Amino acid sequence: MSTTFIPLNQLPVGSTGKVKTLAADGIERRRMLDLGLIRDTTVESLRKSPAGDPVAYEIRGAVIALRSEESSKIFVESI
Repeated sequence: MSTTFIPLNQLPVGSTGKVKTLAADGIERRRMLDLGLIRDTTVESLRKSPAGDPVAYEIRGAVIALRSEESSKIFVESI
């Protein structure tokens, strides 16, 4: 049985996922880690802006908006 991970920006609104890996480097990776996006952190997709980007996510009790460019580098397992 293999588990496939999806980019966070493909997680449907109202769904929850667990962070599995980050595909970002350097300062961008550091920012994601500082936001609490470490392995097995639960992330819930809350709502999209009217234009569809950015999307609001609940991460460790905080609501954070991420652009699709950023969230495409965060891979999650849908739960």
